[in-house]
Amino acid sequence: MNKDAKLVMELRWDPTLGEWVMVSNIRSFRPWQPTSFCPFCPGAPETGYGWKALILENRYPMLSYSPPEPQKHRFYKTSKSLGRCFVVVETPQHDLEDICDLPVEDIAYVINMVKEKQEEISKEDYAVYFLWFRNKGKEIGVSLTHPHSQIYVTPFIPTRIERELKNAEEFWNENKECLFCKIMEVEVEDRVRLLYATENWVSFLPFYAHWPFEIHTYPKRHVQLLTQLTEIEIHDLAKMLKIVLCGLKILFSKPSPYIMVLHQAPLKGDYRYYHMHIEIYGILRDEGKLKYAAGVETGGGNFTYDAVPEENASRLREKILQCSLQQ
Repeated sequence: MNKDAKLVMELRWDPTLGEWVMVSNIRSFRPWQPTSFCPFCPGAPETGYGWKALILENRYPMLSYSPPEPQKHRFYKTSKSLGRCFVVVETPQHDLEDICDLPVEDIAYVINMVKEKQEEISKEDYAVYFLWFRNKGKEIGVSLTHPHSQIYVTPFIPTRIERELKNAEEFWNENKECLFCKIMEVEVEDRVRLLYATENWVSFLPFYAHWPFEIHTYPKRHVQLLTQLTEIEIHDLAKMLKIVLCGLKILFSKPSPYIMVLHQAPLKGDYRYYHMHIEIYGILRDEGKLKYAAGVETGGGNFTYDAVPEENASRLREKILQCSLQQ
């Protein structure tokens, strides 16, 4: 990186799609580290010792509590990249393959940490949305293999969530019921795409799946935010995640790369028509074959599904049941 390079960190508005793009070159300022160095292991400068899990401020974030002033443009709209980015270090164990290899109690501990961070951050005026997500596998672009997830606190509602909110509100107004509750009811009744159910949660591969092995996990109780979950529901969610992610892990000869994202309501406002849930996108379509978001998906915005969701659900359900029997 040129030593005279200027830090750029700003939001740029795409007027054609009506959404914000986070622009930053901060990661190019990262110092070189030996490949053997892990910043998330116990004893690293930011971690220390004696912890079970940690939430750390991302040192090279896309959003900042004190971002530089955005550039002015004669036509395009820009805004401050005001927000926060955190890393959730889920365990001191560097060589653990996935979070599903942790005991249920440890997964619940991580979820509770995230819940507490959300309760804290929701009091900030700039905090509009709290996005917790997990990237797994080098195919997703993961460079640090130590088990971790991330949190983005954004000053806007992410585009995908906006679309869900719009459709959920329309369904609520027209049918006087929750769209997601109805989807859960239909998936349970159909059974062919149902993957697993616990006392408080239901997991299924949706009728309208975009990714080959896509898992949606819904709380049976109609809630909007992670912070509304009870201790029992969080413990049960930890159990559910352990089992379904284990199924995804053993589906093929090598663990499937995936993206896991918490979908919930914005932090402020009345969104009683929304229903929080977790979406997991398993991107292998078969043994060693990745599903790419290519021309139609990226350029056109509509996914193709190169299989039958009911058949893929059957394959995944078999592995998930194997995992459940081991618990």
